[in-house]
Amino acid sequence: GVVQDVFVRLTVGVEAHTHEFISTAHEDQKFGLSVASGAAMDAVARVFATDHLRLVGLHSHIGSQIFDVAGFELAAHRVIGLLHEAVKQFGVDKTAQISTVDLGGGLGISYLAPDDPPPMGELAAKLGAIVSSESAAVGLPTPKLVVEPGRAIAGPGTITLYEVGTVKDVDVSTTAHRRYVSIDGGMSDNIRTALYDAEYDARLVSRVSDSPATLARIVGKHCESGDIVVRDTWVPGDLRPGDLLAVAATGAYCYSLSSRYNMICRPAVVAVRNGRSRLILRRETVDDLLSLEVR
Repeated sequence: GVVQDVFVRLTVGVEAHTHEFISTAHEDQKFGLSVASGAAMDAVARVFATDHLRLVGLHSHIGSQIFDVAGFELAAHRVIGLLHEAVKQFGVDKTAQISTVDLGGGLGISYLAPDDPPPMGELAAKLGAIVSSESAAVGLPTPKLVVEPGRAIAGPGTITLYEVGTVKDVDVSTTAHRRYVSIDGGMSDNIRTALYDAEYDARLVSRVSDSPATLARIVGKHCESGDIVVRDTWVPGDLRPGDLLAVAATGAYCYSLSSRYNMICRPAVVAVRNGRSRLILRRETVDDLLSLEVR
């Protein structure tokens, strides 16, 4: 019969964020099998006992928007540690097929000006050195290292353009007000702010303005008070209906998480390269919204 190559997904007890990690946290989650509890080693044993599965790698994923390799270093230490225990328990011949360590994704990108992710080449070199060092420390050959830089590849390459609909000021105290700028999109094309408290910036791109900047909240057209695309950003004080705003770094987890909520059509996607443009996803229409309805 067919023998399927598989990885075992490990929960390594590391919760990584942009600038911090908690080495004892994140056992309480749906992903992976715990190294600390022994569930991961039990899974390794079950795969070895199955004729139709071949264990070729170990996988972990510690978080998203990671700028510091410290979390990866701890994760690699625990993944290689489990591999070492497997070698001791099942022997070199049995475990030689485990040739790959996948440390997952989560490599950070710049959403705001202060964000400073390390260059991909520099990060790859550091991760390779970490895995080599951890392997050498327990007398194992260095496995093939795999990472999953999905956001780091797709995220920075996309900008979303919105048209301003209305602008209004509301009093939030006796001394302060908030400016709301409504746009022709929202949580149906970018739910990350509502879902993850993601932070973005917005820039006026359809004209030049020398009007003093004012702090504004960029909100969508959906019937939710949480329909916010940019929670707080500085925009020209003379921003008006018809202006175009650009929100950068929307290539990851925006269109893929988009919806037709409130019967809003998804926007078009245009690829631009060397001064040339090409439509790669057309704008949805009302006919698209109704296409699955049975009449």
